[in-house]
Amino acid sequence: MKIRRLFLCVWLGVFTISVWSQSSAQRPNVILIYSDDQGWADLHSFGSTDLYTPVLDSLGASGVRFTQFYAASPICSPSRASLLTGRYPQRAGLPEMASSLKGVEGMPGSQYTMGELFRDAGYKTAHIGKWHVGYTPETMPNAQGFDESFGFMGGCIDNYSHFFYWNGPNRHDLWRNGKEVHEDGTFFPDLMVREAGSFMEQHRKDPFFIYFAINIPHYPLQGEKKWLDYYKNKGLAAPRDQYAAFVSTMDEKIGALLTRLKALGLADNTIVIFQPDQGFSEEERTFGGGGSAGVLRGSKFSLFEGGTRVPAIISWPKQIRPNQVRDQLAANIDWFPTLAEYCNIPLPNRRIDGKSLVPIIRDDKQPTLHHTFFWKQGGTKDNPQWAVRRGDWKLLHNPAQARKEELDPEGLFLANIKTDPAEKINLSRQQPAMVKELKALYDAWVVEVDQQ
Repeated sequence: MKIRRLFLCVWLGVFTISVWSQSSAQRPNVILIYSDDQGWADLHSFGSTDLYTPVLDSLGASGVRFTQFYAASPICSPSRASLLTGRYPQRAGLPEMASSLKGVEGMPGSQYTMGELFRDAGYKTAHIGKWHVGYTPETMPNAQGFDESFGFMGGCIDNYSHFFYWNGPNRHDLWRNGKEVHEDGTFFPDLMVREAGSFMEQHRKDPFFIYFAINIPHYPLQGEKKWLDYYKNKGLAAPRDQYAAFVSTMDEKIGALLTRLKALGLADNTIVIFQPDQGFSEEERTFGGGGSAGVLRGSKFSLFEGGTRVPAIISWPKQIRPNQVRDQLAANIDWFPTLAEYCNIPLPNRRIDGKSLVPIIRDDKQPTLHHTFFWKQGGTKDNPQWAVRRGDWKLLHNPAQARKEELDPEGLFLANIKTDPAEKINLSRQQPAMVKELKALYDAWVVEVDQQ
């Protein structure tokens, strides 16, 4: 009897390992591409008539494109924190920009990231590119769920020297697994493609997750010469020409990444997601502009649509129907539960603000999952910038890039996004009941969101 029980236990153990091995082999890989400071209309497939972006257009045609997709913040660090945790930036513990100085904490290490979600499910995980959510050992990628990390920890670098590109003191910012490395003179996006290719080849028999945080078209605008010449010959005016050259450079590098994925025989079983972290920049270091949100108003830093609405794509050959468009409201915080569902990974026992988009991706008739959505970013303690959207109505308070005379006496701006996507007309005086309703929703949310 004891021998029979021992045999049964061994058999069950072998069977369990065999089932896990099979399910592990069948689970999809994931590559999440997060671009930097890119406008909503800055892909040909999202309305641009002057940009050449065949790779990303093809990626969009192979899956689902979202027309009303948002970042949870109009600046990069909170946007990245919300992406990685599936939570509003306030709940993720990083409501403002992280420091670019070594030794300064960012998002708390107690947060549970997408890297940890996949690692704990048996995936091999890699961060490649920009981080900018913490610059201490406890808040850098290897401590946040990533087996491998290659990239820079601050907000931006020169793509050839890999030195921080903003202000002094002058400092080098390129790291592999927490140790400084030097690749002087090599174009950083090429290094990213190299590192991703090596990681995929090494783990081609394992399910893997790659957070490919490409630092384009963030300043410095360093498009390659072939694309600078291409747009010069087209007669594109400055600063659009330099911005466009950088976007096309990015498109080509993403093409190299996807070509490598295909060459390894992994393309059919890999989910690929693309979106920017927020809208385009009009800062001095990007020559005052260059990007476009089409008819939408606003850019980076602003809670007008152009600051937070971004192009978004998800593709999974043979699993997601090609050439689909979804108009439902969705956001970067939704990728966390969406990928968990697609990869059959249980969600952590903590508050997740995102909603799984699987039903909407499967069926375009499904309703929007976010009945309300909230933003709070910038302004001052006594006069913050915030916004709330419910259905087609959006209420903004102290929106950056608004003219003072446009706002009502309380600093409010009410827009109907369906009839006025450009947010030109303030309806707060005509719709006081709607203003009261939306403000009450925001007031309740701002108290609740600090809870873990």
